[in-house]
Amino acid sequence: KWRIVFPANGRRWKDWEEASMFYSGNRIQTTKYTWFTFLPQNLFEQFHRIGSLYFFFLAVLNWFPQVEVFHREITMLPLIMLLLASMIKDAIENYRKYQFDRTINFSKTRIYDK
Repeated sequence: KWRIVFPANGRRWKDWEEASMFYSGNRIQTTKYTWFTFLPQNLFEQFHRIGSLYFFFLAVLNWFPQVEVFHREITMLPLIMLLLASMIKDAIENYRKYQFDRTINFSKTRIYDK
């Protein structure tokens, strides 16, 4: 679908009403996460990586006494550190995108009309 932007000068009010039913606004949003979706969505993406799955497999395997090599807590440490570092990186990156979106969305624009 195409995005239609009409100037708010009153001459094309009927066209604007028809177009506004399909489009909620003209703002830019490049962020991936919100406050509520950050943790589940980030964990979902983290466990699609081979390194995270490997450390998770080692941590789960070490909870069985027959195959336990290290202490259970020590094998979870690399997984926690890997997930934490990636989460912090993704949170900072998402916040920078959010700040950039805000500057773009609140900047002044010019609308040219015939």
